[in-house]
Amino acid sequence: RPRVGSNDLMSDLRLSMALEHYDRHVPFVDGTVRPNGIEAQVLIVGQDGRGGRRHERMLLNREFDVCELSLGSYVMARARGEDLNAIPVFPRRLFSQSQMYMNTDSDIESPSDLIGKRVALRSFQTTLSVLAKGDLGHEYGVPLDGVTWVTTADEPVSFDPPKGITIERMDGRKLGDALVQGEVSAFLSPRPPQPYLDGAPEVARLFSDPQAEEVGYFKRNGFYPIMHVVAIKQSILDRDPWVALSLMSAFDEAKRVWSAYLDDPNWSRLAFGRQWLEEERRLLGPDPWPYGVAANRANLERFVQYEYEQGLIPEPLSMADLFTASTLDT
Repeated sequence: RPRVGSNDLMSDLRLSMALEHYDRHVPFVDGTVRPNGIEAQVLIVGQDGRGGRRHERMLLNREFDVCELSLGSYVMARARGEDLNAIPVFPRRLFSQSQMYMNTDSDIESPSDLIGKRVALRSFQTTLSVLAKGDLGHEYGVPLDGVTWVTTADEPVSFDPPKGITIERMDGRKLGDALVQGEVSAFLSPRPPQPYLDGAPEVARLFSDPQAEEVGYFKRNGFYPIMHVVAIKQSILDRDPWVALSLMSAFDEAKRVWSAYLDDPNWSRLAFGRQWLEEERRLLGPDPWPYGVAANRANLERFVQYEYEQGLIPEPLSMADLFTASTLDT
């Protein structure tokens, strides 16, 4: 670590780090894990529904030095030459199949029945939106131009939709309510719409057995899809390139620590949490949360292809385009 302070004494680099309050970040929050050479100011900053707007604050204002960031918007930002870079650490993952909801009066029995329908998304470029649209096309034969896409949020990164793609804006209306009223036939969302949580009979998941769909997806493709990445201001990496590997080592250590939490069957409030963990390992293997480029290449390349097909980036990006050079061999 080639930094020195006054009187030639080594001084830690102070960096703000904005993260969601996941179990995998508890070791940073409680100080169990500290990046070597870095005094991290850990900020718990949410995204949807909690007033945090972490992604927008990083993308638009560079408010944090290090930030858990939407993969979809990050890829778009890199394609546009924004002064951000990343390490191959992925704090959030989701399968798309559990995040697809439908109006039960819409005569939808399979994904192909979405063709010709109005389908809601919070925004077109939200990572879950990109993944779900891509999965519907590649896995279930629902073409991008076969659906009218309805959004309510501003797009964090500007783009021009592909020719033939219809995107409508619904202002002043909650998409969950629009789903109940049949104004949209389906809703693709990284969090359940409120009417679903309230037990509204008009709302159900698109797949009657989403776990079976997701296990099948995992067996076909070999990955649990990435949602978020850890982004860093490029100016920091230009000045102190060692920061990338220091942070990556810290996230590796935090992963070791939080994985050990799960050995306690009462770590989670879920009564059957330990049994479900064992079931997950049986279905998805010992580590569906790998870090590094090599273990995630197929996942990332497919997601980049989705972004290209959806008109969000002008051409596909390579791993070298996405991650700082020192982490490419991980």
